[in-house]
Amino acid sequence: MSMRAFAAASLLLIATFALRADERAAAADTWDQAAVTRYLDARMDLWWTKAKTLRTGAGETKCLSCHTAVPYALVRPSLRRVRGESAPTAHEEKMFDIVRQRVAYNAADQPYYDHTADKKVESRGVEPVLNALVLTTRDAGSASGESSALTRAAMNRLWDVQRPDGAWDWFNFGLEPFEAPDAVYHGAALAALAAGSPSGLRASADAKGQAGLEKLRRYLHDGAASQRLFNRAWLLVASARLEGVLSPEEGLVIVRDLEQRQHADGGWSLADLGPWRWTRQDPPFAAPGTTDSTLLAASDGYATGLVVYAMRQAGVAATHPAVVKGQQWLRTHQLAERAGDPAWAPWRAYSLNFDREQGGDKGEPWRRLFMSDLATAFAALALL
Repeated sequence: MSMRAFAAASLLLIATFALRADERAAAADTWDQAAVTRYLDARMDLWWTKAKTLRTGAGETKCLSCHTAVPYALVRPSLRRVRGESAPTAHEEKMFDIVRQRVAYNAADQPYYDHTADKKVESRGVEPVLNALVLTTRDAGSASGESSALTRAAMNRLWDVQRPDGAWDWFNFGLEPFEAPDAVYHGAALAALAAGSPSGLRASADAKGQAGLEKLRRYLHDGAASQRLFNRAWLLVASARLEGVLSPEEGLVIVRDLEQRQHADGGWSLADLGPWRWTRQDPPFAAPGTTDSTLLAASDGYATGLVVYAMRQAGVAATHPAVVKGQQWLRTHQLAERAGDPAWAPWRAYSLNFDREQGGDKGEPWRRLFMSDLATAFAALALL
C-alpha cells in the first residue's frame, strides 16, 4: 500500500471512530420517553384492577397511592407536553373523577383503611393531602389556571384536618419510606406542593388558609435539621413551590449534604438517604423482612431521580457536576423495553422492607415494581 493510500485509509478509520464516538455520546444524551410513557400508563391500568375499592356515596371508587398514582399525577402532564399530547390521559381523568367524588366527604364514605381506629385517623390525614395534590397538579396544566370550586373545597378540607403542629396524620404500617413514623414529614412536604401551587395559594387566601400555610411553613422549617436526608430532599422540592420554608443558605446546606452521598458512578442509593427506622425509636433498626443488601447498596432510579429533580427544583444549575453526573447515570441506566415481561421497568428501585425481587407472596410483579414506579416517574422528572 502506498503512503498516500495508507494515509487515506488512516483518515477514514479515524473518522469512523470519531463518528462512532459521536453516536455513543448522542445515545448517552437521550432516553426513551415513549417507553417510559407506555410503562407508566400500563402500571395505572394494573393499579385500577388491583387497588383497594372504597365505598363512596352510592357507588365505589379506588384509592390512590404514594408509589404509583401520585408520581403518575406529577410526571404525566409533563410527558404529555413534551410528546405533544394535548388532552389528559384516561388515567388522569379517572383520578380527577375519584377526587371529585371523595372531596365531598360523605360521612358514609369508606376511609382508605378502617380496620382500626388509628388507621381511620391516619386515613383522615393522608387522603386530603393526596386529593389536594392531584387537583392542584391538574390545575397547573389547565389552560386557564383558575382555581376551581373543587380545588377550593379540597384545600378547605386540607386545612380542616391539619394538626396543630402544622403536619397531617400519616400512615404507619412500619414500612419505609412512606408508611412509617418519619413519613409524617414527607406527607407535609406533599401538602406543601399542593398548598404552594398557584391554585393552592388562591384557594387558601382566606384566614383559615393563611393560618394553615403559616403552620405548615413553620413545621417544615423548624423540623428540617433533624430529618433524614430523604425527607430533606423532599423539602427542597417543597420549598421550591412554597415560599418562606427555607432560605437560600439552608437549601444550599441540603444540596451539599446530598452531594456527599453521590456514588462514584453518578447515582444515589435510597438506602443511603436514611436512617430508616421502621417502627423503632432507638437502634438497632431492622426491616420487617429480609432484604437484599447488594441491591439496596447500589445506585437506584428513585433516589437518583429524586435527588436530581430536587436539586433542579431548588435552582441548582443544569451544568452543576452533581446534576450532570446524576442525569448521565439516569440516561445510561434506563433498561431496554421488554415486550411481554411483567417485571420490566425503565428504571429500578427496590423495597427497603422485603426482598420482593425473589418472588413469593410479596414479590409478584405488581408489588415488586412499586418502588420502580417511583423510580421511573422521578427519573423522567429529573430528565425533562
